[in-house]
Amino acid sequence: MPKQKPALKIALIGHGFMGAAHSQGWRVAPRFFDLPLQPEMTLLVGRQAAGVEAAAEKWGWAETSTDWRTAIERDDIDVVDIVTPGNSHAEIAIAALAAGKHVLCEKPLANTLAEAEVMAAAARSAGSGIKAMVGFTYRRVPAATFARELVTSGAIGEVRQVRAAYLQDWLYDASSPLTWRLQKEHAGTGALGDIGAHAVDLSQFITGQKIVGVSGLMQTFVHERPLLEDPSQHGEVSVDDAAAFTARFDGGALGTFEATRMATGRKNSLRIEVSGSKGAISFDLENYNSLGYYDATAVSTRQGFAQIMVTEEEHPYISAWWPTGHTLGYEHGFVHQAKDFIEAIGEGQQPTPSFEDGHQVQRVLDAVQQSAANDSIWTATA
Repeated sequence: MPKQKPALKIALIGHGFMGAAHSQGWRVAPRFFDLPLQPEMTLLVGRQAAGVEAAAEKWGWAETSTDWRTAIERDDIDVVDIVTPGNSHAEIAIAALAAGKHVLCEKPLANTLAEAEVMAAAARSAGSGIKAMVGFTYRRVPAATFARELVTSGAIGEVRQVRAAYLQDWLYDASSPLTWRLQKEHAGTGALGDIGAHAVDLSQFITGQKIVGVSGLMQTFVHERPLLEDPSQHGEVSVDDAAAFTARFDGGALGTFEATRMATGRKNSLRIEVSGSKGAISFDLENYNSLGYYDATAVSTRQGFAQIMVTEEEHPYISAWWPTGHTLGYEHGFVHQAKDFIEAIGEGQQPTPSFEDGHQVQRVLDAVQQSAANDSIWTATA
């Protein structure tokens, strides 16, 4: 019989859309990857007993609680996975780190730069044995990871320009209800933090450069929406519907960014194109298994963007899955996230993106807000 691996007991705080995605990751990762530790889905936490019990039954969690402090107080919990609205990230993560728990926290790291600074400091002071990671899951899409490998290898030469846009349309209808994602006290920002954070992180990940200056605009188009509990009543939308900004990277590249939940007809399109002195790469989340690559050094009659199917065994993460050409989907990024986090814990390595990486993204988000509010160029450095 194979040797039994040490258990890694997980507590998941929150059980909405992201709760389902993270549950899938924890459940599937040890079945496709040879991991140093065996994750156990031990505790699911939610505010309403009936809802959390139903979710636990559906997704395979052993126990439930309606108080997140239960996960902190229990000695047998090794990992606290936070998928709650952003206004609770800091309190839960800091308490978990102080209790000696590893922490995985959904993006953005916090609702404010001040909260992110405290969280990053808590991760540093927790000691080298305690690991903390931010859930920028799109880094784990094989095509996006391969894009970074191409750029790092010099395949497109000197990085000169980045064009990034995250386009969704789920709020274009003014009759869509007022959810927590539209309330500043819960979400911090709207499109900027919800999806723009992904564009910022992925652009920095692929290029290996950090954003150090921005000039931004933010706009709310629908200022009131029907209340969930009583659609005849309306409440104020206190976050942005769309944000756009230009950026300067510390390696000399220039960037343009857009984040909107009002792009009618676009469902979940995260597009990133990086132009270099010898070529370019182009990625779109809606074309999950493919990466565009342009080789400017090729004979002119043979130049043009080639579509690389990122399904070969040699591509990132692919060897654990299906034969060549058999594609992956949205949920696989969360499996890869769980796999990477478990390996980092088992090997005593710092996982990425770290809380400091999340803090850097928060600097950029804060700088965009400051620039938009003051109609000025704003530095995104510490």
